[in-house]
Amino acid sequence: MADNDDLLDYEDEDQTEQVAAEPAEQPKKDVKGTYVSIHSSGFRDFLLKPEILRAIVDCGFEHPSEVQHECIPQAVLGMDILCQAKSGMGKTAVFVLATLQQLEPTESVPYVLVMCHTRELAFQISKEYERFSKYMPSIKVAVFFGGLPIQKDEEVLKSTNPHIIVGTPGRVLALIRNKKLNLKHLKHFILDECDKMLEQLDMRRDVQEIFRNTPHGKQVMMFSATLSKDIRPVCKKFMQDVRRTSISTSTSTTTRTPTSVVVAVVHLERYRRRRPARFVVKRCQPLNHLQTVKIGPRRRRAIGTIT
Repeated sequence: MADNDDLLDYEDEDQTEQVAAEPAEQPKKDVKGTYVSIHSSGFRDFLLKPEILRAIVDCGFEHPSEVQHECIPQAVLGMDILCQAKSGMGKTAVFVLATLQQLEPTESVPYVLVMCHTRELAFQISKEYERFSKYMPSIKVAVFFGGLPIQKDEEVLKSTNPHIIVGTPGRVLALIRNKKLNLKHLKHFILDECDKMLEQLDMRRDVQEIFRNTPHGKQVMMFSATLSKDIRPVCKKFMQDVRRTSISTSTSTTTRTPTSVVVAVVHLERYRRRRPARFVVKRCQPLNHLQTVKIGPRRRRAIGTIT
């Protein structure tokens, strides 16, 4: 872990605000093992763009998985996410749908960067972006990985000007060093199977150098099937006020943020930029009095049920 100090630590001192909580009816719940969820009619609950919902229907998906229920409401608000869930639980769709939902390209520059440790996974992720953005023709996706001449990747960057880039750290860093890839407008930085990249010191150094070539105020999301105690602090070095989620087939836990609300109006402040939104999270208990809530550098004002 010698390289831990190479990144800024965004853990700021928590602030304290008074939040007025009004009585709220406890929602009807389903119990799946020890997992508690709120009834949902499907992906429409996330208020996604019509183009995205149409693509979801074409893919045959009706109801979000548990990890999607847990993470998408926070991810679409631009919150930093550290998610651990077993393979096959739909982690890829979390960041694909969340970034497509937030993407409003005004220039032909990269806004989303997704990195993974193998070319096969990079190719699969790029296909997922193409599948869910099929009704968003203005969105361009490109995938870059080693084993092919880098000149071809440079030509793709020049000719297509992609908004979404998927690739392996080595090839992405090579394009940056050759001054063919500029990430100064990047808004979303995602690592899939993050433990595979951050456990290897050489690959971790590549990720860190790429990270330092991106803006300070971006969203960071990391996903993995396994996260060791040694890797979790490394992941958090990349993040601000991270929302950590761990989901298995029988249980789900969310940590870091001490608030849990039924319906809330959230104000995210990231370097003088605010945007209000509504979202729903789970495992709520009614509370009928003022509650002091610790919050981090991003200000959360919640109106509703707070635990």
